[in-house]
Amino acid sequence: MPLPSSDRADVSARLREAFLAADFTADGLLELLGAPAYAALARSETVPALRATRGDGTLESLVRLFLLQDSVPHARVAGVLPVDALLESGWLVAAEAGGEGAGGAGSGLRATVDVRPYGGPDGEDWFIVSDLGCAVGGAGGIGSRDEGVVLGVGGASTTLAGITVRAPVASALDIGTGSGIQALHASRHATRVTATDLNPRALQCTRLTLALSGAPEADLREGSLYEPVGEATYDLIVSNPPFVISPGARLTYRDGGMGGDDLCRSIVQEAGARLNEGGYAQFLANWQHVEGEEWTERLRSWVPRGCDAWIVQREVQDVTQYAELWLRDAGDHRTDPAEYAARYDAWLDEFEARKTRGVGFGWITLRKSGAAEPSVTVEEWPHPVEQPLGEAVQKFFERQDYLRDHDDAALLAAHFKLAGEVVQEQVGLPGAEDPEHVVLRQHRGMRRATQVDTVGAGFAGVCDGSLSAGRILDAIAQLMGEDPVLLRDRTPAQIRLLVEQGFLEPVGR
Repeated sequence: MPLPSSDRADVSARLREAFLAADFTADGLLELLGAPAYAALARSETVPALRATRGDGTLESLVRLFLLQDSVPHARVAGVLPVDALLESGWLVAAEAGGEGAGGAGSGLRATVDVRPYGGPDGEDWFIVSDLGCAVGGAGGIGSRDEGVVLGVGGASTTLAGITVRAPVASALDIGTGSGIQALHASRHATRVTATDLNPRALQCTRLTLALSGAPEADLREGSLYEPVGEATYDLIVSNPPFVISPGARLTYRDGGMGGDDLCRSIVQEAGARLNEGGYAQFLANWQHVEGEEWTERLRSWVPRGCDAWIVQREVQDVTQYAELWLRDAGDHRTDPAEYAARYDAWLDEFEARKTRGVGFGWITLRKSGAAEPSVTVEEWPHPVEQPLGEAVQKFFERQDYLRDHDDAALLAAHFKLAGEVVQEQVGLPGAEDPEHVVLRQHRGMRRATQVDTVGAGFAGVCDGSLSAGRILDAIAQLMGEDPVLLRDRTPAQIRLLVEQGFLEPVGR
């Protein structure tokens, strides 16, 4: 179906005003639908929302029209929406013939696109435009199997938005912009936003998303990966790319058309030359777990020269789980059983040929540091985290700078304080004199937990910034009857780990 005209800024502005006046916003949806139905929408389930919008009120009608792809009578929205302008510019079409002709007062109306109210980080009322059935597509998969279909807001989109560093920057690049959610977020803190996509339909959706959300226009460029921007460099690069490792390019939004995880590797490796000094590049990615190869080393080889990196594997699926996930995503499980089996077989053939035993999913963050010895951290962390994590990501790299600039002697001379909302847990048999394990646990950010010895627990417990690390260790040595010199020699490694993981914060940096 043709998309609405993206050249009618006046119509987008009038539609936005109508949405806000009718409370067709994220908060308005939550109040109308209730928490269970609202949460079901985030899982792409529409039945609870359909039940909650059985009334004939204005907001119910807008939800059915723009979010649930139902037809509504012209009369229900004629006094709220600029119907004639929306019909002319392609936001609406007549659902059936009426007594007054197409789009007349006696006819039903249908939307030509999904419009999903989306709350910005500071309470902004935004609207994400995507293809029909692709904001909330239901358990059967996406609403369309067209190659160029444009998806709306999903878990991957919000994950990337949450982990992105939001420091003010002069320039930001969104690669594979899709419906424009990353470009929309970047418009809040970047002077110039460039968004690229191989799919011209996606660029049109992004233009509509920005206009309907009241955001500044972006520089939209058609093409693959970095090709549309030439040799330009940026302070921030973000991408939720077509990372799916599939046997063929069927759907532009997910299948990159390169073999295995080559697309993700390419977008990461080429980012180094596109970043300004101190700039960040942040990606979602899939990577292969190949027989006879450490997955951590595979990802380390992706990191470009001159960049620090933090790579977090959030999930691993075996190849059968992975194939089934993406076959369902495309709705292939609803096709002829023989056709489904043949496609499933093709996925497994591809993995077998590449000796792939599993597929990892996670976050990759680069920071252009120019350091002679870059810091590269590759870790697995499948546990719950607290979003948004952008500030935590920025602090992680600041801590890498600090540790790189401080040898053990400098650490012992430094002052530290315990980070906020860190608790100590002791694990052992009931009634035992001493615990078997002492664990420090964060209740913010990454929500890490790390095991420490008695010295580490005592050290962290008294860090309030008033004494240097060396002075604290001397006091602990006296209490425990240990040699203070030996304690100073063996403890910096533990201090370094607690700083790196964010349990201790340097004072006076």
